[in-house]
Amino acid sequence: MDLNTDEDEHSIEMHLPYIAQVMASRKGNFKIVPILVGGLTPEKEQLFGQLLSHYLADPENLFVVSSDFCHWGKRFQYTYHEKSHGAIHQSTEALDRMGMEIIEKLQHMEFTQYLKKYRNTICGRHAIGVLLSTVQDWQKKDPSVKLSMRFVQYAQSNRVTRDSDSSVSYASASLVVR
Repeated sequence: MDLNTDEDEHSIEMHLPYIAQVMASRKGNFKIVPILVGGLTPEKEQLFGQLLSHYLADPENLFVVSSDFCHWGKRFQYTYHEKSHGAIHQSTEALDRMGMEIIEKLQHMEFTQYLKKYRNTICGRHAIGVLLSTVQDWQKKDPSVKLSMRFVQYAQSNRVTRDSDSSVSYASASLVVR
């Protein structure tokens, strides 16, 4: 990765303070292995999913996957607005929630099709694709494993009502082994 890309990348920096707090009781007894996922084809997402499924299946490991959701506005070169959903911020939320529902179903190829159809500017879409592929590979190897993905929080940086506004959406989810 070149210096400019490294300086622009901020996902791990956003999570390290939280991870340090949550893992404080295990200080010195865990390692962080960052994996930066760039632009991948769906086939490469599946390949990485196969490589990582063994690690996801190990209860000693914790995966943190980071992504914003829709980046809406002219500065992001994305201005999708389905007027039947109401104001721009409502349309954006409906679009994001559509993607979130697919992610909750743990369906990699359906998520890929959603992205292709709507071009939603989910910056970590490939990391999410790798996670979905990892889950599917784990379930293929062990059909008895039961996993549940649920989104627990959704927010937008701005309630966009005008074409000149912009916003970034945020969502938090949890993948649980049942």
